[in-house]
Amino acid sequence: MAVSVHKQIAQNKRNTVFIAIVFVAFIALIGGIFAWLYNSPAVLITVAVMAIAYALVQYFLADKLAILGTGARQIEKSENPRFYKIVEKLAEDTKLPMPKVYVIEDPAPNAFATGRDPQHACVAATTGLLEIMDDKELRAVMGHEMSHVKNYDIRVSMIAFGLTAIVGLISDIGLRMLFWSDRDEENNSPVGVVFALFTIILAPFVATLIKLAISRQREYLADASSASITDPNDMISALRKLDTHVRPMRQQNVAAEALFIAGPLKKSFISRLFSTHPPMEARIERLENAKK
Repeated sequence: MAVSVHKQIAQNKRNTVFIAIVFVAFIALIGGIFAWLYNSPAVLITVAVMAIAYALVQYFLADKLAILGTGARQIEKSENPRFYKIVEKLAEDTKLPMPKVYVIEDPAPNAFATGRDPQHACVAATTGLLEIMDDKELRAVMGHEMSHVKNYDIRVSMIAFGLTAIVGLISDIGLRMLFWSDRDEENNSPVGVVFALFTIILAPFVATLIKLAISRQREYLADASSASITDPNDMISALRKLDTHVRPMRQQNVAAEALFIAGPLKKSFISRLFSTHPPMEARIERLENAKK
């Protein structure tokens, strides 16, 4: 397990760099097209600098945006002693700094962790999760989340969240530009059409690359890590409850999907194809096999 954890941490750090490079390259490519169309190299330089600056801002602020995007509310120990103490004990057992604790008012059972490193981590659970899990199962779920913190999964998922969100925004801008250029033929700019087509076609591809950089193996490793610090049966029981009760969350955000222990979105063929989570049955089977 120790070797796997070290490999996962190293891979997550590499993936964080990969995601940032793909994003900056994507934005610089857009800038290059505009620089060529307007015959102005300054456009490329300006766009590239802005892309790098945005990536750096995301590194420090994406966790806060994720918290806002999920509607999570920070709590103190007095507000929910049961939940807070479970996280507190796990932090002590795993020798990790105490993360900030959040609750999401949502009946869909789910949980997530985010932050750029263990010193700046947050963990959250929905009210639905707190209601259906007993203490041992809740400890197992939060052990899973604390494992993400320890393995630096939170960093790569956080960066992916922030950059996928802006790639989606760029695609939306391209779609709107194409829509309005079709409607307004007198002011139909070839620059606008080129930008629109380029972003509509390439943005989903870039977003998929970012998603694929988030290995599904991280969920298996977090399950196994939680089972090693709590109890395999508790983790299996918690996953079975999630498999039975999981449903789409009220406040959905495609970019934040990778943060959660269970898929928070409405399932479709495409979402299953590019899901950042392995099937729940496969996760349970791995834990069952590890007990033998």
